[in-house]
Amino acid sequence: MSVFSRVLRSGEGKKVKALEAIVPDINALSDVTAALSDEALRAKTVEFRNRLDNGEDLDELLVEAFAVVREAAWRVIGQRHYDVQLMGGMALHLGWVAEMRTGEGKTLVSTLPAYLNGLAGRGVHLCTVNDYLASRDAEWMGQIHRWLGLSVGLVVPDERDRAAKRAAYGADITYGTNNELGFDYLRDNMAMSDDEKAQRGHAFCIVDEVDSILIDEARTPLIISGRLAEAAALYQRFASVVRGLNRELHYEVDEEKSIIAPTEDGVHAVEAALGVDNLYDQVSANLVHQLHAALKAKELYKRDRDYIVVDGEVRIVDEFTGRVLEGRRWSDGIHQAVEAKEGVSVREENQTLATITLQNYFRLYEKLSGMTGTAETEAAELAGIYGLQVVPIPTNRPLIRSDKSDLIFKSEAGKFAAVVDDIVERRDAGQPVLVGTVSVENSERLSRELEKRGVAHEVLNAKQHFREAEVVAQAGRPGAVTVATNMAGRGVDILLGGNPENLAEREARAGGFDTATPEGEAKIAELLVKYEPECSALGEEVRANGGLYVLGTERHESRRIDNQLRGRSGRQGDPGESRFYLSLEDELMRLFASDTMRGVMDRALPEDMPIESKMVTKAIERAQTTVEQKNAEARKNVLKYDEVMNEQRNVIYRRRDGLLADDDLREGVLVALGMVVDGAIEAFCASELPEEWDLDALRVELDSYWPLGATATDDGDLSQEIFWTAIVSARSTDQLYELLTANGMAAYEAREAELGIEAMREVERQVMLRIIDQRWREHLYEMDHLREGIHLRAMGQRDPATEWKREGFELFGQLDDLISRDFLRYVMRIRVTTTEEVTQPTEVIASGPEGPVTGAAAVAAAAGAPAQVEESRPATQATKVNSEWEKTPRNSPCPCGSGRKFKQCHGG
Repeated sequence: MSVFSRVLRSGEGKKVKALEAIVPDINALSDVTAALSDEALRAKTVEFRNRLDNGEDLDELLVEAFAVVREAAWRVIGQRHYDVQLMGGMALHLGWVAEMRTGEGKTLVSTLPAYLNGLAGRGVHLCTVNDYLASRDAEWMGQIHRWLGLSVGLVVPDERDRAAKRAAYGADITYGTNNELGFDYLRDNMAMSDDEKAQRGHAFCIVDEVDSILIDEARTPLIISGRLAEAAALYQRFASVVRGLNRELHYEVDEEKSIIAPTEDGVHAVEAALGVDNLYDQVSANLVHQLHAALKAKELYKRDRDYIVVDGEVRIVDEFTGRVLEGRRWSDGIHQAVEAKEGVSVREENQTLATITLQNYFRLYEKLSGMTGTAETEAAELAGIYGLQVVPIPTNRPLIRSDKSDLIFKSEAGKFAAVVDDIVERRDAGQPVLVGTVSVENSERLSRELEKRGVAHEVLNAKQHFREAEVVAQAGRPGAVTVATNMAGRGVDILLGGNPENLAEREARAGGFDTATPEGEAKIAELLVKYEPECSALGEEVRANGGLYVLGTERHESRRIDNQLRGRSGRQGDPGESRFYLSLEDELMRLFASDTMRGVMDRALPEDMPIESKMVTKAIERAQTTVEQKNAEARKNVLKYDEVMNEQRNVIYRRRDGLLADDDLREGVLVALGMVVDGAIEAFCASELPEEWDLDALRVELDSYWPLGATATDDGDLSQEIFWTAIVSARSTDQLYELLTANGMAAYEAREAELGIEAMREVERQVMLRIIDQRWREHLYEMDHLREGIHLRAMGQRDPATEWKREGFELFGQLDDLISRDFLRYVMRIRVTTTEEVTQPTEVIASGPEGPVTGAAAVAAAAGAPAQVEESRPATQATKVNSEWEKTPRNSPCPCGSGRKFKQCHGG
């Protein structure tokens, strides 16, 4: 029976004791693993994998696997897991959140479940808050995994090579940031072939700083957006082209039903004007869609009836009230087509290409777990949204930090003066001070005050994030003063006395050594002999002076952030102190302080005189609880609305995956054919009386999908006249349906015979992928507009969330219909050529919780300051095949960089 059967049966209060009960089993193997040679210890990985293949499960291997990792860590990086770290590793393996205090070694804890689950070969993702930590952990902890025979990958925004990304995700263990993992998922679902996809599934993810990623950043979606190349120019060009087309000759109009259909002569005229051989070849540009929009703008949308032009803008007029609908725009390219018709500026808008919230991305994983020092206040939300249970792991040594009561001042000026006095006093006593501020502005204000007093200090905020890891590592030296925003330095321990390894690396680099080379490593080892005793002696001096003093200059709206700041002090049983300085002018106090408290302070206290009161502290905690509840409700609301999009996204992405996995689309063509014929008959021939049928409109409608009647029928007759005689002679809609579907099938089979079965399947797949992507982008645009105004439904006594779900479902039904219709139209008419000039998004912007996120910026340090860089992807051009490319395998990516297979691009 699994060693975890007793843990899983335990109640909430007994889980920690149940985990403790398994630790002796692991400790019992310490002598056995210590006695193994390096080769024998490494061979355990092969043994474990063989046992998995023979039917054992991961739970049954846990005790031995943890013992092996513990011994390997000692041999490779000189660190040995404490018993409480073994407990944390077990909690992570079980899919729980391990709440472990700062300094308890969460990074080392992750190696235990990562190794155990990595044995299964399905991929383990270790998610951190920024690129610096992901790179550091992949190198530092990756040493242990590589030594044991597991492969380790790293995904960072700088990496543009999809093959390299694919290799990173193909590793047993992959390190990366939440943003990059999410963006790669979205990029995979924009891929045109299976070879372009990077990720290989979502088996298990360990999220470091789980509260920051799954709570703080949960409300902001990841968005990849872009502008279509020359979209405005295309609208203007089509507006010019359709001005020269004649009604009846080049296109037919049914104003009552708002239908416009170009004739064969019209299509040829447009092809000649655009200089293309076949309008239907340009699937990705969807020139047919542009043509229809331009024709509708010309014939169906009338100036001063449907819209007016004011100050160079097209503004929609409500047909019922005659009022201008401010801020509204027609969808489906109509508004841009009307702007082009009127000769005003065609407004290009960033179009959402793909989007997902972090909440829904992390719910893709079969098993999810996380680590943080502060999760207790968010336990209910983690359980409700992600199904994650929070388990507090005991500290390795007792916590002896002294948390002082808050000091409240009347004014901000009085508060900062007192803060500076306190810092000077602590520095003079040889005590290191970490000052937490809530904003860059406040950190710089305090820095100026310290400079006036001649206090040497370091400032850490988004403007200095590149030096962060180095500065935080030395913030524990005697008399050091470090001013930082509250989130600064997460993931980097503050060691009392300083970090000897960091000092050794800094001196080695200053001496011209490359620390990644054997010579550099040897120099670091030499310098450590000097710095380790020095830092150890300084550490004892700091402990004697009271340890690290954490000073908060303002309460955050979340108790959890305050607790994170306090948690920087008192690691591993070290002494320490913490205190918050507040004023009535602070944001939280300004919003929530009671009139009674203000009155007392206004009457009784001078500017620089604080009060220290448990009543005030409790009032602040109540205010923080109120804000936390409001924010939790907002996140819950975001999730409620995103659930609709998530269901739709899953349907679309499963459909794309099926296409990339070589789904046969022939059946889809037949379904689309039946749907189109059925819809046309219902629109134009719904009457039971044949004389009331509008056969001309029926012909115009269906002729836009395939050349109606111009295809050989079963008896080989090519005459349109005979075909239409049969149509006119039909006496029921069933007869009509059979004649039309038979004609459509004959047209389809003629196309299949012309291209060949294999080529036809590939054409269908590529056409469907592009149509799905284009229509999905348009659908996201529609849903964005629906979301913007859905709250107004409440004015009509209707629930906005219910209306969002209902109307979203209706729009998705229309999307499915449009995809099928576009697919049939292109498959029936497209001609295959060896190259194609593709209009693709030329500017792609990945936007996440921290704003635009891409990878050309240097490695962000431990606070995860946003990298403000845009991704750009130039449009692929049809060019002559380079002679050096001719040896490229047909199924390999094309050397031109288009992302398509060579056989589908320049090797066609």
